[in-house]
Amino acid sequence: MAERLIYVVDDEDNVRRLLEHWLKTKWGHALRLFSTGEQCLDALDDGPDLVILDIMMPGIGGIETLKKIKEHSPDLPVIMLSAQGRIEVAVEALKLGAIDYFTKAIDLPKLEVAVTNAFRIYDLTREVTVLRESVQKTGHFDNIITSDGAMDDVLKLVRKAKDSDISVLVQGESGTGKELIARAIHFNGKRKDGPFVAVNCAAIPKDLIESEMFGHEKGSFTGAHARKIGKFEQAHGGTIFLDEIGELELNLQAKLLRAIQIRQFERVGGTELVTVDVRIVSATNKDLIQASREKEFREDLYYRLGSFPIVLPPLRQRRSDILLIAEHFLSKFNAEQGKAIKAYSRRALKIMYDYPWPGNVRELEGAVERAVLLADGDVISEEDLPLAVRSFAQGEGGAMVPSAALFENQDGIMPLETVKEQAVKHALKVTEGNILEAARKLGISRSTLYELIKKYNVEV
Repeated sequence: MAERLIYVVDDEDNVRRLLEHWLKTKWGHALRLFSTGEQCLDALDDGPDLVILDIMMPGIGGIETLKKIKEHSPDLPVIMLSAQGRIEVAVEALKLGAIDYFTKAIDLPKLEVAVTNAFRIYDLTREVTVLRESVQKTGHFDNIITSDGAMDDVLKLVRKAKDSDISVLVQGESGTGKELIARAIHFNGKRKDGPFVAVNCAAIPKDLIESEMFGHEKGSFTGAHARKIGKFEQAHGGTIFLDEIGELELNLQAKLLRAIQIRQFERVGGTELVTVDVRIVSATNKDLIQASREKEFREDLYYRLGSFPIVLPPLRQRRSDILLIAEHFLSKFNAEQGKAIKAYSRRALKIMYDYPWPGNVRELEGAVERAVLLADGDVISEEDLPLAVRSFAQGEGGAMVPSAALFENQDGIMPLETVKEQAVKHALKVTEGNILEAARKLGISRSTLYELIKKYNVEV
């Protein structure tokens, strides 16, 4: 068992010696011994992993010490000891936050199990705290890196919307940071203490998405062995983020519209109405007005979802942010990869500034991560950037045209099939495997893209 720091607080010398023998000598933990509650409280800032605390002590008693420990460190596990064995004392200690209770003489095998469990609970609690802080940080305004006027206008809209329950529709190309905006709305608004539940409508199979969103009852279909709570119920009291809402099937759009209108729905296979209190933020890279004209998206649902539209500009329209965001990602991946890269070369900076970034911020992030991994010195050079970034130059009118270097080989011309294969791989990379978006960027149908993926054995 790994060494952990345990505080033992007991006014009896024989109990302290017994626990020192077992906890330190036998079980290998670091130990600090105290004879009063005051001594323990004065040492809490040193960060123990567990406190084993006697109830009957001179000065501040064990119950009062427990209260003060929980005020100082609410998650710190405490195991109580008592010579009396009174059930009402044990119940009071557990109500105040103790995780276990032992009478003297101590059952040492059970104590070892209790100590192990206490550490596990403490580690899990701290991990959850770190994850919660990380999630909240990603939703903070400070995490949105920009110096662009258009993005300042976006953030003004976010600040206006955050404390309202109005439905927000975030529109923008793939990779522009739509979920980041949704998180900023939630974690800076009045619902920040409630759950934030994200649903990627394009990533869930058609036959499962209704169950994912609204849940199902036991036996409602083959494999439904128990009741399942859907994303809407999970988001009760908070925000549900419907990403890629434009990909939602028409029949499910009708159920979604009804759920938004009356804040109630039925689980798949159920008849009971489930009432929820959720704030809806959705996102799309599609023109939903055009989709409604083409009968691919319900017009009434669009107006329900789009009460407060926010449009994110693509990265190529906010070039002042490219190098700023690149510097942010350099710091991030330096820390993650244990590197100490100081800067980009001037040539690398110019290439990144000129490149149109069809995959937007997501593509830039991937490019910097790769460059940090490849860089040997303390400067990222042109050669550390991805081939797609190095091989494209700006054409007239801002059109993206391939440079000759991409196509030339020893014979002067690269085979057409190789060009197609590279185009497919690049499209899937910048869209992070989103088949629909990759097909749209390539100007081909989804079925054609599937055929090319199979033909060239491309991993998705």
